[in-house]
Amino acid sequence: MQEFRQVIAVVRTHDNANRNVTLLYFSVALGLRAKEMSQLKLQDVLAPNGTIKDEVLLTRSTTKGRKQRLIYLTNKDVRKALTAYIQERRNGDTVLLSPTAPLFKSRKGSGFSPNTMQMLFKRMYIWAGLDQPSSHTGRRTFATSLIEHGADIKAVSTLMGHASVAMTARYVEDNPVRLRRICEGVQLGI
Repeated sequence: MQEFRQVIAVVRTHDNANRNVTLLYFSVALGLRAKEMSQLKLQDVLAPNGTIKDEVLLTRSTTKGRKQRLIYLTNKDVRKALTAYIQERRNGDTVLLSPTAPLFKSRKGSGFSPNTMQMLFKRMYIWAGLDQPSSHTGRRTFATSLIEHGADIKAVSTLMGHASVAMTARYVEDNPVRLRRICEGVQLGI
């Protein structure tokens, strides 16, 4: 998580800081793919009264493998970042926010393609000095963090939208500290 804080700090010094911080939270705290973030519309995250929804349904057309799933906007840091970004959009847009407008706007004012979203993530991680970054860096952190905090792998698999637990297992990084704690807790009964 130290790396995540480092990336957030660096991103805050660049243009479109609120948008980019929100993107990072959507990746690291929600496990979303770049494609999924690029497809989100304002109506997906905002209720008709303008408040942030607690749950967002990712439709089959939005997700990889056409597997529908829910994401939960209940994390206070995610909500704080999203609120700041939406407020900035409300203040900066001369046109009232259209529910069908892309949630994440590019510099050109349109939505992102999945490819340009992936390139943005890579650029943000490079700014922070991470080695071999990709748009999936946040998803790996999401999966690893959940497992380290005691979530079962089946639940993590569901949250990530994976068809199998085996796919999720590939995302979880072997943290030496976590592995040591596991070994310390083993009761052999000898």
